[in-house]
Amino acid sequence: MAFYRKNIGGLHQAVRVVAGIAVAIPALVYLTGAPTWPIALGGAGFQMTGLVGYCAMCAVAGIGREGVS
Repeated sequence: MAFYRKNIGGLHQAVRVVAGIAVAIPALVYLTGAPTWPIALGGAGFQMTGLVGYCAMCAVAGIGREGVS
């Protein structure tokens, strides 16, 4: 039983996963100090929305799998 409806398509999901990795890993490797963890967690959150297939901000904006509704 799903409590949400996927609102991003397959290509969008793949791009989110790759972009999340591309932000999180360099943040952990190259940054030091206070900005490291917020940036890495932001990248991880972006990656998780890609893995799950649901983006709350896309839902608020009315963007679904078929484009803007």
